[in-house]
Amino acid sequence: MNLRQGQELSDYAPNHCHMDDELQRIREKKFREMEEQLHQPKKDIGVQPITAANFKAMVAAHPFLVIDFWAEWCGPCRMVAPVIEELSHEFAGGVTFAKCNTDENPGIAGSFGISAIPTMVMIANGKVVDILVGAYPKEPLRARIRKVFSLA
Repeated sequence: MNLRQGQELSDYAPNHCHMDDELQRIREKKFREMEEQLHQPKKDIGVQPITAANFKAMVAAHPFLVIDFWAEWCGPCRMVAPVIEELSHEFAGGVTFAKCNTDENPGIAGSFGISAIPTMVMIANGKVVDILVGAYPKEPLRARIRKVFSLA
């Protein structure tokens, strides 16, 4: 190798190596895969509204469902809302999160015997498996969801 002072090693490539081509193909493939993942829509991201019109369909369509019963005037409900939103993103594709306004849907709230809000009802395969009453911090709520739905 006849390098002059100040010349970079990368400037010296008298025999183009096939390994360089292979590395470039691997890099390009990896980049395409990462780009595809970036642009793929995530399943059920965000908290979905529950109403009398869609309640049965939501329960039937989502094996693991957390319903947050709330009302506009409820201060603790407003404190829990961002936590529910964050958890909906963390559990996306595995657990669906929904919100049911008790003022607008008293029939649904009544069917669960809800007398205080916020209340979280956890449903697995169409059956109520847990009910939490009150404003829980994120960590205990996450742990409870993992336990109730047997998630790792």
